[in-house]
Amino acid sequence: MMQLYRQVCIETSRLITQRYSTSFTMGIRAFDKRFRDPIYAIYGFVRFADEIVDTFHDYPKAQLLTRFWEDTHRAIDEGISLNPVLQSFQEVVNAFHIERELIDAFLRSMEMDLHENTYDQSTYEEYIYGSAEVVGLMCLRVFCEGDEAYYDSLKAPARSLGAAFQKVNFLRDLKSDFDDRGRIYFPGVDFTNFSAEDKIMIEEEIRQDFDHGYQGILRLPEGARFGVYLAYVYYLNLLQKIKRAPASRVAEERIRVNDGRKVVLLFSSAVRNSLNLL
Repeated sequence: MMQLYRQVCIETSRLITQRYSTSFTMGIRAFDKRFRDPIYAIYGFVRFADEIVDTFHDYPKAQLLTRFWEDTHRAIDEGISLNPVLQSFQEVVNAFHIERELIDAFLRSMEMDLHENTYDQSTYEEYIYGSAEVVGLMCLRVFCEGDEAYYDSLKAPARSLGAAFQKVNFLRDLKSDFDDRGRIYFPGVDFTNFSAEDKIMIEEEIRQDFDHGYQGILRLPEGARFGVYLAYVYYLNLLQKIKRAPASRVAEERIRVNDGRKVVLLFSSAVRNSLNLL
């Protein structure tokens, strides 16, 4: 019966991913089967932590996040949890030796969202590391399957790719982050006077992250490479769409890639992968 419980828990994480993110679900389905459930488990964990700070407005967010943090440590230490998301996550953490430092850095970034509204360069870099780069490193732990030297060689580009994804999200969600949460993540940027110069500077920073991250994608194991490449293509396409829009539109509208375009990207990427053109 324990196997049934474990299966129900991972199915919960899988459902969370499918309901919250069509783009990440598309990428995960492209992984070799052995990688899919561990990545679903990681996504379910980070998604629910993010929900605490971004959605539970009528509840004591700080207390809930502290409790979630404590429950996460307890689940990892004891190897069991009645929370299905934490049950799946602790199995992955313990199986792939994901460092506690990565988990705590992620949860600290969630905690920052409870208190920080504007960021200087130092807190911006701390937030990017905790909210995105460490998630890439958690996934990399899974992909490298215990090969420490392989993991170390891919850490830097994995961090860059995670940072690129997060910064694109910041640009896409510029209006909602400011209107709904009072947040401006980009240091030195005035939302009320978001200029073309601000936008170009941010886009160039993201381009550099993407270029570095792409070099790591090429060196991923075969069973993970195509799935990560799909996420890369989606976010790069979103960035290109943002780049074509004036700064005033980016500040007033959530720019997105429609589902039809996502299908086109899936098939074109599959063709490039099959022809070994990544």
